[in-house]
Amino acid sequence: MDPAREPATMTAPTRAPGAAAGISLRGVSLTFRGARTTHVLDRVDLEVRPREVIALIGPNGCGKSTLLRVLAGLIKADGGTLAIDGQPILGPDPRVGLVFQEPRLLGWRSAESNVRFPMELAGWPKQRQQARADDLLGLVGLREYARARPGTLSGGTRQRVSIARALALEPSLLLLDEPFSALDALTRERFNVELLRLWERTGTTIILVTHSIPEAVFLADRVVVMSPRPARVIADIAVEMPRPRRLVDLDSALVASLAADVRSHLVDTTDDEIAMEEARRAIPAGLTPKDRQARNLPETDPGTPAWFDPFRPEDEP
Repeated sequence: MDPAREPATMTAPTRAPGAAAGISLRGVSLTFRGARTTHVLDRVDLEVRPREVIALIGPNGCGKSTLLRVLAGLIKADGGTLAIDGQPILGPDPRVGLVFQEPRLLGWRSAESNVRFPMELAGWPKQRQQARADDLLGLVGLREYARARPGTLSGGTRQRVSIARALALEPSLLLLDEPFSALDALTRERFNVELLRLWERTGTTIILVTHSIPEAVFLADRVVVMSPRPARVIADIAVEMPRPRRLVDLDSALVASLAADVRSHLVDTTDDEIAMEEARRAIPAGLTPKDRQARNLPETDPGTPAWFDPFRPEDEP
C-alpha cells in the first residue's frame, strides 16, 4: 500500500513546547544584478511570534520563495536586518529548516539515511543520529519505510521524508516553500491536517509559502499578502479560528469570509482581465472586508489554488 495514503502515526513531542523562536525582519531589501537587474524585495517588515504559523501569499514571481531563502541564510539581503530571537541571520543557520517544492532527496540513500544526512554534516555521533532519525520517521508516519529509497516512494511520501530531514537539527523555524503543490487536491487537504498535527508536536515556528488562499487560511495564524515584485507586505490578516482545526472547517463561513478578505488585497496584482473580474465579483463594491458576508464561491472551494498560475516558476517575471 502507498504509505502516503495511510494516516501518519505520531509519536511524543521531540522538543519541548515553547522552543520555537520569534522572527524579526525590518527593512529587508534585495536586488539581483547581472544581465538584467531585478529588484525583488522592497523594505519588507515582518514580526513573527514564537510558534506562530504564517502563510505568505502573492502573485507569481513577487519574491516569496526568495524571501524564504533570505530567511534561511542562503541569500544575503542588500539591506535591512533579520533576526531569530534577537540573533542575526548571517548565513546558513542550523536554527532554520527549509523544505522546497521538490523533495530534493539523495536518490542513492534510504529514507533514514536522507534524514540522517544533516546530522552527519553536523558531526553528531552515529547512535544519536539513529535515534533521532527513527524518532522523526515515526513522527511523519514512515518508520516502516526507513530502508526504502526515494525512487520507490510516492511524491507525497518523499515530501514527508523531506520534512523529517528539515526537522533533523531541531530547528526553531521551519520554512515551507509550497511543499504540497504537486499533490492532488484531496491528498493535499489531508497533508495539511497532518502538517498541523506535526506542528502541534514539534512546537516550531512555521512560515509557509502557498498559492492556495483556502490553504493559507486553514493553516495559518496570520496570512501575509505580498505585492507584485518588488515584494512588500500589503496586508497582514489575522485568522481568528480556534485550534485544533479539522477539514470540515474549510467549509465554514469564517474561512470563506477570510478568503474573500485575502482575495480583496490581491485584486489588481495581475494583468489577467478575466481573473481580475472574477475577483471583483467576489467583493461587493463599497464594503470593507469586515462588512463582507461569507458566500460560497467556486474559487474559494477547498483545495482550489488562487487565481494566478501556481505552476509558473517563482523567478519568472
